[in-house]
Amino acid sequence: MRSSPALTLLAVAVGGVAGTGLRLGFDLAFPHGDAEFPIETLVVNLVGTLALGWLVGGLWTRPTTPGWLKAGLGSGLIGSFTTLSAVMASLLVLTREGEAWLAALYLLVSVLGGLLLAALGLKLGSRLAHRPMPHEVSDAGATL
Repeated sequence: MRSSPALTLLAVAVGGVAGTGLRLGFDLAFPHGDAEFPIETLVVNLVGTLALGWLVGGLWTRPTTPGWLKAGLGSGLIGSFTTLSAVMASLLVLTREGEAWLAALYLLVSVLGGLLLAALGLKLGSRLAHRPMPHEVSDAGATL
């Protein structure tokens, strides 16, 4: 289903504002010092990876899902909520603070955890995509 460029842009902008607000709230709720493990960035990125995998594996595969919704949730909401730049900045700061082992652990958990959660999200989303929507169930029941 094709969406208008203006609607897609609006959806990404609204999703971006929401994702950025969620990210800031998470960072304020779970602050860390420069030489501490950046748990909030890790959790945000892992949760975002799982959510995006779930969406791509499920909602994205439905032909009735509008393009503006995919863009708004994917690029907008999740794209602004998660951030590779924060991962890289945390790695550099940990290394600068003499915590190279912690930086290596953080990178390892980020990459492996991200891959595992993306795969889990795709699997869960795929299961969702192959289940009938509530209106499809009621429509099918009405024709029997």
